[in-house]
Amino acid sequence: QVQLVESGGGLVQPGGSLRLSCAASGFTFSNYVMSWYRQAPGKERELVAGIASAARNTNYADSVKGRFTISRDNFKNTLYLQMNSLKPEDTAVYYCNAILLKDYEIVIQYWGQGTQVTVSS
Repeated sequence: QVQLVESGGGLVQPGGSLRLSCAASGFTFSNYVMSWYRQAPGKERELVAGIASAARNTNYADSVKGRFTISRDNFKNTLYLQMNSLKPEDTAVYYCNAILLKDYEIVIQYWGQGTQVTVSS
């Protein structure tokens, strides 16, 4: 049974930090490209950051560059998102995403259930 379980969300003041985790099970984690997405109320879900299967390549949304860091531990089957200098506009539900690529096309995709991040004073 495939599971992506996010944790680490919560309420934080502007300028604060949070570390999200996504524990994966039921599939070969190291073969998958992993990403964090977020969705704010009334907005489309957007890509926050992604990391390749071997963790050599990462990419970030312009809005989080220099503040967020994505990482993965293929031995622990866990994805992380370190979020620093948080802003009220970072408030959203954050989702963990796993995709398996073949010939640059998505053949399998999994989503977590999401964790709420609220940045407010």
